[in-house]
Amino acid sequence: MWRVGAVVLLSLCARVWSSVCPCEREELCQPIRTQPEFEVFVFDVGKKAWKFYDWTKVTTVAAFGAYDSELMCHAHSKGARLVLKGDVHLPDIVDADNRTAWIQRKVKLAKSQFMDGMNIDIEQAVETGSPEYYALTDLVKEASESFHTEIPGSQVSFDVAWSPKCIDKRCYDYVAIAKSCDLLFVMSYDEQSQIWGDCIAMANAPFNQTLTAYDQYITMNIEPNKLVMGVPWYGYDYTCLNHSKDEICTIPKVPFRGAPCSDASGKQIPYSIMMKQIQHSMSGRMWDEKQRAPFYNYKDAKGNVHQVWYDDPESIALKASYVAQRGLKGIGMWNGNLLDYSKDPVARKQTEDMWNALKPTGFIRESVPV
Repeated sequence: MWRVGAVVLLSLCARVWSSVCPCEREELCQPIRTQPEFEVFVFDVGKKAWKFYDWTKVTTVAAFGAYDSELMCHAHSKGARLVLKGDVHLPDIVDADNRTAWIQRKVKLAKSQFMDGMNIDIEQAVETGSPEYYALTDLVKEASESFHTEIPGSQVSFDVAWSPKCIDKRCYDYVAIAKSCDLLFVMSYDEQSQIWGDCIAMANAPFNQTLTAYDQYITMNIEPNKLVMGVPWYGYDYTCLNHSKDEICTIPKVPFRGAPCSDASGKQIPYSIMMKQIQHSMSGRMWDEKQRAPFYNYKDAKGNVHQVWYDDPESIALKASYVAQRGLKGIGMWNGNLLDYSKDPVARKQTEDMWNALKPTGFIRESVPV
């Protein structure tokens, strides 16, 4: 009996403890209710890089790493939301009861951690009209309703592929999902996940291809102010089977979801690493005018030529201008941890320039009450 009683007591204590505000000021545990005019959405994958973010810009942080109460307190002190990650195996939520139970667990977790909503990150292949197709749509609707009821002012966002054209076989009901949730975070990167043409290295997020996809979303009658443009703070390093004089890098064939080639032929590398590597490259930074993206070449220890494609302040600023012109809700990145936040003066300038590229010059962040 004593053991059972002790377990119950410990359980009750844990629940009481979980509701104790960890911040120095109690009001910092209250959910954020203001809505920013312009959203800067940051994915954070853990540790303490967030301490060096440009908090004059950040409006939402999606916590994809371990929960950090210090981050929550700091974000709230800056008027920014902290939302949790929501991912689930789709076949598991075809059943309505399972779906509701999953949502309730997420709401309970968010409330216990004084968080401000959820970013739903599924990215699984779904066929139009399948049970998973309808379950996913219902999941977003029910999750949004539950969070908005239980945490007033909360935000529910949903991550979508760079184009609504069944990219990577993700054939979702984008229109219905957009109506249900607060934001669609458009992952405008990994745009070479299915290469149907020549197997060559290309930009992670080519300018014209990226913008055309937003026009596709908007043509579907999805409101521009529901769309947040995601930009990559990483690039792809490809080993060239052949590197021509006109900078064509032929890459190995790595099929993905029906396509003969993909960016899986390369490897992802963070912006911080590329900025060091480019200093010792064969070519230095080069610019592809057609794709409006930078790249460089280098040789590895075995003498193989590599071509690296990435985004930098110039390519990101071009896309940020489109965000403003088209009236999109905002911009964000995968992910905030990929810059060099050291005290090195060169790195600090590079990091500052990346943050500044997110917003058109002269844009002043404002918030409006809900």
